[in-house]
Amino acid sequence: MVKTIASWLYLLCGLITTINATGINVELPQNYQIERVDYQQIRKLQSLSLEFTQYFQNRTAKDLDIFNTRVPNKDDLQCMADMGRWMNDLTSGRLWSMKMIDSWGSIPSGIFYLNFLDMGNYGECIKISKEVSSGHSIKGKYCFTEIPIMQMLGIPSDKKLRIGICFPSSCSPGHMDIFLGKVIQQLIGLNSTTGLVNEKTCRTKEREPLDGIAILTIVLLSIFAALALLATLYDYFLCSDQVQMPALIRVFSIRATSRSLFRITPPKSNPNVIECLHGIRCLSLIWVILGHEYMLNAQGPNVNGLGFIYWAERPFAQMIIHAEYAVDTFFVLSGLLVVMVALRAMEKTKGKLNVPLMYLHRYLRLTPLLAMAILVYMKLMPRMVDAPLASESFGDSEKCKSTWFWTLLYVQNYATKEICLDHSWYLSVDMQMYILSPILLFALYKWGKKAAIGTVVLIVLLTVWLFTVMMVGKHSVFMKNQDNSQTLLYFYTHLHATPWLVGAVFGYFLHVNRGKCFKLNRLMVWCSWLIALAIFFACEFSLLPYVKWIGRDLSTLSDSLYYSLTRIGWPIGLCWVIFACMQGYGGMANSFLSSPLWQPLSKLSYSAYIWHMFMEEINARRYQTNTYFSNYEMMLKFWEDFGFTILISYLTYITIEAPLGGLEGLLLPARRPSPKPAVDAQPKPREVSEPVRNNQFSEKADLPQLVNDVEAAPDTSSSASAVNT
Repeated sequence: MVKTIASWLYLLCGLITTINATGINVELPQNYQIERVDYQQIRKLQSLSLEFTQYFQNRTAKDLDIFNTRVPNKDDLQCMADMGRWMNDLTSGRLWSMKMIDSWGSIPSGIFYLNFLDMGNYGECIKISKEVSSGHSIKGKYCFTEIPIMQMLGIPSDKKLRIGICFPSSCSPGHMDIFLGKVIQQLIGLNSTTGLVNEKTCRTKEREPLDGIAILTIVLLSIFAALALLATLYDYFLCSDQVQMPALIRVFSIRATSRSLFRITPPKSNPNVIECLHGIRCLSLIWVILGHEYMLNAQGPNVNGLGFIYWAERPFAQMIIHAEYAVDTFFVLSGLLVVMVALRAMEKTKGKLNVPLMYLHRYLRLTPLLAMAILVYMKLMPRMVDAPLASESFGDSEKCKSTWFWTLLYVQNYATKEICLDHSWYLSVDMQMYILSPILLFALYKWGKKAAIGTVVLIVLLTVWLFTVMMVGKHSVFMKNQDNSQTLLYFYTHLHATPWLVGAVFGYFLHVNRGKCFKLNRLMVWCSWLIALAIFFACEFSLLPYVKWIGRDLSTLSDSLYYSLTRIGWPIGLCWVIFACMQGYGGMANSFLSSPLWQPLSKLSYSAYIWHMFMEEINARRYQTNTYFSNYEMMLKFWEDFGFTILISYLTYITIEAPLGGLEGLLLPARRPSPKPAVDAQPKPREVSEPVRNNQFSEKADLPQLVNDVEAAPDTSSSASAVNT
């Protein structure tokens, strides 16, 4: 994830903690008589724009004594000239000058409800353009002024009041600091007025021209789209016989790719397919996207910032805050599928495994789409939003300039703290476990149960190590005990490998018992389901008694036990669900998870994971006025973002992911010689056993988590979560 849900709560949680520590409750300061004076002073900023104009009208630079420490340069003089023209035209009632002052924000209502933002009118400001001479026009520049309101209230916090302001574009943030400082000092007596205007928030209507990399990104996207369009037209008009379709046309044809994508295999049509993995993968993907939706919008311009604090204390909120277990689910599926498919292939080849080709295949499957995403996130996404908060959201843009290569090498979780595409940390952990997997595979093939027992011992040791690290360092990921330990405890592979290893051991169990039917009595089945559900509920809700901001605190021992044990508990419960569905003890759960309707989304899951933050970032930062935080509002935003995410995922799948996967299949050595499959007008699904060819992993092993577990070539139709058992 971008960071686990607990980490993005830290700033707000710290604010509430400091508020409680100072004796201020969530409605009104306890020392009301003392605080009231400061609050009344703050309310003087309610008419900041009018006070500003009254202060600066009929004053000169000499009167203001602005440049007493240095000789004014050309920029200073231009700014002063534009300010003078602005004030003069405002006195005479010129429309453009009134628009500039009309676009200012003011003190927001609900400061004690944690509403610290008033954006004013962004569009009105940046559209201002007043020609004052043949070669010069006064244009609007929008910025945020940041006033240390918490310090003014006597609260030890760096939280600041943010108000949208509009100045002539010739004025720099330094000039604005000087002008605003004079007014604010007069109104509320605040002497420290440096740094009032954040330069990063300033925006004008002008945009920087596209650089070479941005142009390259657009060209690459255009080439992929053109190839797909041409191949589709050739397929539709010139290929009446699908058997005669050239391989390259089949690879790039949107028609052929879509036919494969939306082809649904009936349940139980192949005994070697674990159908329930479709639903598990898709539900986990939805859970991840929903968690990120809350994460971004909780930090948004909400008029009811305090409402989020109330929300975090509710039972439902725990399912969102602990959406990290969806990531553990993907790790379980990854380890499970790698071991199952690989061991079956090794059985046929007497323990041989082409490790270099296996690595190459994996890298080529994952990296092209990830590389394209880096280019789009870095160069195109910042240009797609024009709003007051847009410049604050795309941290990936700056981070990617210096750390993109770590992401493409899948070592970003260790190599840097400035991860390009924050949510790509998951891919690095999974890739690193995949690189180490041959050691486990050869051990399981040679020593069997002894190696499996050794893996279990390793799982226990890693759990003990995680517990020890938390106890010795007094680390925590609990939102009330935040100590910025997220990177250390969550992103590193050696501290997050246990779910993958649990899935690998379970995959070995399924492999050695392939085709075996376990006869369990009803009592055992019910007890197993109750235990699994108890584990799930414990992972989600066992911290509920501690979430109230004023209440019991979670000790380091309890925190360490909870976090380290849930790394094992959740995967074990999930393994039972998969086993029960496979053995016919899943009931309604199996019917739901194994529904064929999950199959198309399952194939799109890798693209959806890559692109979902793209849509969420854009939609979370496009607001030009305050929003309201509630579960219903979050549901509306989630389905909006999810719908567009699936649309983008489909477009990139049919134009980039599937074609490049098809080319990779054509260029790499054949994994098993086989006759060319006959293709009817209505193509038939290929046998699930076909992808394991020439001792190599199929996509079902190479892309076992969010990544498509299917052949990327558009003429295939094997199940997205199918596994040869």
